[in-house]
Amino acid sequence: MPAFGFTKSAWKLSQIKLPVSDDRTNFLVMGVGGGSHTGADLTDTMAVVSVRSEPPDVAVITIPRDLWIQSLKAKINTMYYYGEEKQAGGGFILAKSTVSEVLGIPIHYAAKIDFSGFEKLIDVIGGVEINVLNSFEDKLYPIAGKENDPCESCRYEIIKFDAGIQSMSGSTALKFARSRNSENDEGSDFARSIRQEQVMKAVREKIIQNPLKIIELQSLARKLTLSDISPDLVPAVIKLGLGVYKTPVRTTNISTLVYNPLALVDSQWVLMPVGDDFSKISSYVKDFLKPSVQ
Repeated sequence: MPAFGFTKSAWKLSQIKLPVSDDRTNFLVMGVGGGSHTGADLTDTMAVVSVRSEPPDVAVITIPRDLWIQSLKAKINTMYYYGEEKQAGGGFILAKSTVSEVLGIPIHYAAKIDFSGFEKLIDVIGGVEINVLNSFEDKLYPIAGKENDPCESCRYEIIKFDAGIQSMSGSTALKFARSRNSENDEGSDFARSIRQEQVMKAVREKIIQNPLKIIELQSLARKLTLSDISPDLVPAVIKLGLGVYKTPVRTTNISTLVYNPLALVDSQWVLMPVGDDFSKISSYVKDFLKPSVQ
């Protein structure tokens, strides 16, 4: 029998290695609305978490949902939806290949969580503390479950955040991260990316403060998320996470490398890559992920 009392099967699982590229394993994390309404599988939030075990490094790259993918004639937030329409499991395949095309790096695994799951995860750790950088008010925040209400005005609520440090429950943190209809700059895709980065960092800090929650979170995450990580790889993913969970997280977005064209594209407001290809974004991401960056 292997050391430490492991069973033979457990020992084999512990030896399984995750795939790496340039010493990194890259995970695409997507947030979707969920439920049964139209658009439940559109990705409201997209971020790549790139992890290097040695020396330990965690880098997060947020991706604007309105980024136009010329080769597919659609926004990037529709990739999971269209992939699933073609075949079960196709959502992860199309989303990963598209994000890889944009960022210029391989995406090894993908996971998605709906809004209710996101709220539960944050509530389990006792909420988060976030410094709201700019005050904003959103009068068109969608109310869950009322997406198809015949009374159009009944579909929305007014939410407001004042600048300063605030304690947020899962529900409040979700609204903070999702809001996209305020009249100031906080209504932009870029501002949303920054707020989403803040939430991710706040969750990490809360876990570091209470590491005993990790086991509970692992169990809950398996119930609330869907991923293409096979069961035999879960121990390796957990091992990777435990090895870097105290490592400072570096975050970035590609806001300076995209632009909003003056004319609508296919009747939609979209973002296009500078130069109308992804070469500048790819170069930026590869520089950001270089081992020399601390």
